[in-house]
Amino acid sequence: MKRYGLNDTSRYHRESLSTLGWELTVCNALDDTGSPCRYAITRKTTFGELLYDYLSSVIPLDAVNGLIEIGGGYGYTMRDFMNRGDFSPAAMLDLSPALLERQKQTLDGFTVEFYLRDFFETDAAFFKKFDMVLLIEVAGDFPALCDVVPDDLAQPGEKPDPLLQKAKNILSAYSIPMPDYRFNLNIGAIEAVEKLCAAGIKYIYISEHSCESAVPESLKNKITVSSTGNPERIRLMGHDEYTIKFSHLVQVAERYGYRVLRGRYSDFIQFEYTDRLNYILTSHSQKDEHEIIRHFIEDLFAYEYLVLIRG
Repeated sequence: MKRYGLNDTSRYHRESLSTLGWELTVCNALDDTGSPCRYAITRKTTFGELLYDYLSSVIPLDAVNGLIEIGGGYGYTMRDFMNRGDFSPAAMLDLSPALLERQKQTLDGFTVEFYLRDFFETDAAFFKKFDMVLLIEVAGDFPALCDVVPDDLAQPGEKPDPLLQKAKNILSAYSIPMPDYRFNLNIGAIEAVEKLCAAGIKYIYISEHSCESAVPESLKNKITVSSTGNPERIRLMGHDEYTIKFSHLVQVAERYGYRVLRGRYSDFIQFEYTDRLNYILTSHSQKDEHEIIRHFIEDLFAYEYLVLIRG
């Protein structure tokens, strides 16, 4: 009996998604100047501003010619980047008509191209005109192979399932050990990194909810982050996403000769551990503001990023 399946959110994004209002991404949480999340951080500004300054410390952003963001939400990060530098050509590529329209509103007045298309159906050559690609909190929406047991891959059968064959090819190509338990595999995220690296993009930034992240020892009794090592289902309105196993993406990038910087959002979104924040994290207060801040601080450790640098 077939136990496994592919989690694919593309139809949801094409046909059903109308707002991100119910999904509190870190980027959206920091965009509102009145957001309680801004209270918690040391430098009270947007995600895009914080990310720009971090990236400028590790790569020469002023020399980047061509920037594209895949699945750019409301366009806030691209807005912040465009406010800081000239990245011509700049572009947004999104599967969702609703979000692409919102991006056009946010980026009105900037010279940005907009592409309504599926990343996976876009030829790799298209990306060659961009020095840098951003994928911010979107990889969890990419296709994931779910509920696979080792026996599924070990038995080819008379008519091998193309989906299982793809998984076997990925594990083999990047020397990823076969798990000895029921597992999920971020096929889409792996293929996305493979595609961009094969295209020779100079700089690639990816961040998403990780299944491998960890909390510093000093905060373990105050912040809860689930890190099972196996991509986990996140149930959201109208669709499911999966957390990312970043070590797999590192293996792909390194196979293509990329230098990899890996970290957590807490590296560049910093906070001061005040008495009030200690109360919020340890008191189990049910106030809406406190719950939002607790969730936000947890996300700073639950979300990982990779900066991939060619050569």
